[in-house]
Amino acid sequence: MTWIKDIVGDLINRNNTADPYELAALKKIHVIYHDLHHEIQGFYKYDKRNKYIVINGNLHEANQKFVCAHELGHAELHPRVNTPFLREKTLLSIDRIEVEANTFAVELLLPDKAIYEHRDVGMTLNEIASLYCVPEEVTYLKNLRNVR
Repeated sequence: MTWIKDIVGDLINRNNTADPYELAALKKIHVIYHDLHHEIQGFYKYDKRNKYIVINGNLHEANQKFVCAHELGHAELHPRVNTPFLREKTLLSIDRIEVEANTFAVELLLPDKAIYEHRDVGMTLNEIASLYCVPEEVTYLKNLRNVR
């Protein structure tokens, strides 16, 4: 899905940040933390021209960052679609919009430059991904077309 990598690159360049929280604020997307059921990590909601990312406040900080990036992916790629809850098992989903949102999050949080730098010291993709808050289950979505 090279088109998603291109969208993420344009978003980062236009806003001069890859931080999902900063990008959400710049896009006027309200990020809300809520005490959700342990299986529910978060969701995206569009309501009357207002956009919301709801994140389970009980998650570890790294997981919250990935959830924010994933839900930001929905806001960018599927702006008027209310997404179902991001459940623990959604990382392995084959549903098109969930795979696209996961791909968006991976591309946002795991820059090519980081892979270049860390591979030079012998780290694996999964080790690098964990440094950047990307779950191992979705590292296969990283587009490595320009990464040597």
